[in-house]
Amino acid sequence: MQQVDKWRGVAAATGAADRPAAEAGIRLAYRTAGLAEPERIVWADSPLAGLTAVRSLTEQGRSVRDEVRTKPWAEERRRIHDELGPAGWAEWWGVTGARLWDTTRALAERIRSGITDAPTTDPAELPETRQLLLDAVLGQHDAAWLAAFDGRGERLAGLAEVAAHAGWWWPYEKVTVVCERPVELHRDEAGRLDRGDGPALAYPDGFALYAWRGMPVPADFLAELTTLDPARIRTEENAELRRVMLEYYGYDRYLAESGAEPIGKDETGILWRIALADDEDVVMVEVVNSTPEPDGTSRTYWLRVPPNTRTAKEGVAWTFGLDAQTYEPLRQT
Repeated sequence: MQQVDKWRGVAAATGAADRPAAEAGIRLAYRTAGLAEPERIVWADSPLAGLTAVRSLTEQGRSVRDEVRTKPWAEERRRIHDELGPAGWAEWWGVTGARLWDTTRALAERIRSGITDAPTTDPAELPETRQLLLDAVLGQHDAAWLAAFDGRGERLAGLAEVAAHAGWWWPYEKVTVVCERPVELHRDEAGRLDRGDGPALAYPDGFALYAWRGMPVPADFLAELTTLDPARIRTEENAELRRVMLEYYGYDRYLAESGAEPIGKDETGILWRIALADDEDVVMVEVVNSTPEPDGTSRTYWLRVPPNTRTAKEGVAWTFGLDAQTYEPLRQT
């Protein structure tokens, strides 16, 4: 659907905000909510900087997020729900906002946790920090529900205009704080933050998130990945980081270079086990594709299976959702 593609692009947009367009959208959102336009609009280079700017405000008045964002959204949703009926609304959401919901929600949560976990965040201020983060309008990261209302809710036009041209923003009676968009965004095929050689998400002021296939990692951890060896992997105490190391290094390479020996072999393949301290074992089945490649060679695949797998056949059967007794392949592929 065209509008889903449009809002998917909005959610993933990087680069400088269109400040005049975003400010026009902010003013429209205030007017639509029956409010006077803000006296000042303050720009920040990231949500972290935006939070700092919010804390520095004086005489900004109360938050008007409910009037600007929450109430218009709820009223438009109710109107469309009544128009389409429960089944119609569920179907409409399924082909619009639902397609963007998981990735945009996950990204917003990662940004929030990146701020609360930042070294500059005072633990004594965490309750206030979390509340202020929940007070933000998410701009481009509100793309999921804006996709569902695109072309249907005139009351949301201002919000949509800001989202199309800027990042997060905080609306108050007299002042609005609005953030730039990221300068970099790297994700894997599942939409998770993912980069092995730098920040997966970065803002103009240096606020950044580092991740490997969705898992948060320290910035200096990534620099070490290119120098890994089996001994270093074994000595990593953090089980989650050790899994990242194994994925990056390659299970097959780790098995070959660590001197591991197979624990079982049958007609389907070879079963390998990697024992890890303070973590479940990694169990892999080595399978050779019986269909030759164009050059006549046969490709080897490594299938990760549950740690309680006892035979290679049981492991291969598990990948097909079967048990070993039921699985009787005529041809392995």
